[in-house]
Amino acid sequence: MDFELSEAQQDLRDLATQILDGELSTERLKEVDASSDHFDRELWARLAEAGLLGVVVPEVHGGLGLGFLEAAVVLEQIGRTVAPVPFLATVVLGAPTVARFAPPALQAAVLPGVAAGETVLTAALVELAGDPLRPQTTATRSGDGWTLDGQKDCVPAGMVADRVLVPAATADGGVVLALVDPTAVGVTRLRQDTTNGDPEARLVLAGVAVADADVVVGPAEGAHALGWLVERAVAAQCVVMAGIAEAALRMTAEYTKTREQFGRPIATFQAVGQRAADAYIDTEAIRLTAWQAAWRLAEDLPAGPEVAVAKFWTAEGGQRVVHAAQHLHGGMGVDRDYPLHRYFLLAKKIELSLGGTSSQLVKIGAYLAALPA
Repeated sequence: MDFELSEAQQDLRDLATQILDGELSTERLKEVDASSDHFDRELWARLAEAGLLGVVVPEVHGGLGLGFLEAAVVLEQIGRTVAPVPFLATVVLGAPTVARFAPPALQAAVLPGVAAGETVLTAALVELAGDPLRPQTTATRSGDGWTLDGQKDCVPAGMVADRVLVPAATADGGVVLALVDPTAVGVTRLRQDTTNGDPEARLVLAGVAVADADVVVGPAEGAHALGWLVERAVAAQCVVMAGIAEAALRMTAEYTKTREQFGRPIATFQAVGQRAADAYIDTEAIRLTAWQAAWRLAEDLPAGPEVAVAKFWTAEGGQRVVHAAQHLHGGMGVDRDYPLHRYFLLAKKIELSLGGTSSQLVKIGAYLAALPA
């Protein structure tokens, strides 16, 4: 693949960088940290005004009509600035799935609000049994719709979402993807604070009625749609980690150039240089594998092995990078008044979400075992 961005993609990246760098000072991040929902709504409005929330929304619904690769360009900058907005949940998990699989009437009802910044979407993919492709929530046919029962944990942006995309298994082995209103009768929404303090949600579904009009994709195609969504969710996390690792490494480089011991910058010490060099190599591996996976998905090419490799590097390499950054900062690395801790905690959250190192190695091993001898 060609890792060079097109001129339009570079313009998109520059626009995202300009907005995020302009809005997100350390003081602003502290203010958002102190809020109850950790959601910078002013920044969200700026992103909407610039058209970035509609990057994957079809033009007919007020968006830019672009694809996954363009969303990834923005996502990397979201990771670089640890921006407290539900961009991944709305623009990667929710909007593309609705745009690709939902009937036209449902698209028209939901997508314009996404592009305008008025509707927050998300998807409930985490399963306590471990496999997001095997939903534990059930969908039972009832009249002109479905009845959902079950529990969904760790729903990103679940406390602020207007609609949640819920996968549910049918009795005949199919999968339904339905848009659920978290305030609907039968839905209980409970706050779950995550590793980095961002609130996610547990959704308890007890006899929740979903009309056919709110079904994104029915049981015949639901398993395919769920697999399509999960791959993009994982690849998106990897792109965010590429931004996190780059920012943490740059922060460390600047610190070690100015922090002195024995009258010399610590960057000149051999052990410090070696540790930073290893972190640089890990950062490049995260970036290259993440973008390879993102490119294949954007081109609708098979990407299962590439996504697993990218998530392995995100989980394994990402932890090495942020640990190296913290260690090379010394005492500053554990000071919560210093911005590095945000990168460390978000990296840990991404490492554990939708499969960590071990589960990715199992997938990679299965792909290798299936290759012809």
